[in-house]
Amino acid sequence: MPIRRLLQDTKLETDEIEILTRAFDHALHSLSLIDRRDDPLADLVARKVIEIGAKGVRDPAEISRMAVKQLGLTAE
Repeated sequence: MPIRRLLQDTKLETDEIEILTRAFDHALHSLSLIDRRDDPLADLVARKVIEIGAKGVRDPAEISRMAVKQLGLTAE
């Protein structure tokens, strides 16, 4: 899972990691993407989710929505 790999050495609390992981899963699901370690699009989504979470957004659904919108992707 790209987001776990990106977050493994952070100083985030467990609850913060859970929020970002839920947002990432929600974004992938809304885009009908499969979470694969070697998928550059999944990695891009993970990085955007982390970026948005770093700005203080704490609602996983909102983080997901913002990530999809900011990346210019279409949720199906």
